[in-house]
Amino acid sequence: QVQLVESGGGLVQAGGSLRLSCAASKSLFSFARMGWYRQAPGKQRELVAAMTSGTNTNYDDSVKGRFTISRDNAKNTVYLQMNSLKPEDTAVYYCNARSFGYFSNDYWGQGTQVTVSS
Repeated sequence: QVQLVESGGGLVQAGGSLRLSCAASKSLFSFARMGWYRQAPGKQRELVAAMTSGTNTNYDDSVKGRFTISRDNAKNTVYLQMNSLKPEDTAVYYCNARSFGYFSNDYWGQGTQVTVSS
């Protein structure tokens, strides 16, 4: 069973920064892709940033230039550095791990709240 444990959320003023961490219970090389999603109240969960096992990255247009996804393979940990935060970034952020294969599995963390005040 895969466990993903997020940390690093909190309350920050607009323009501030936070770094989210996601510690996986197994090697990151076990997964085809690691990603961060977020879900704001009344909205669908959306992909914010993702990184493949080959370290290719992609970002939602709303966070390009402000957020950076990275990984530390030795620590089995993925990070999301969030700079220049805006009130519209307020959401619960979830770590996601996707397995290899045609019928891939998605694993989720418990979520961490990020609140950006104006």
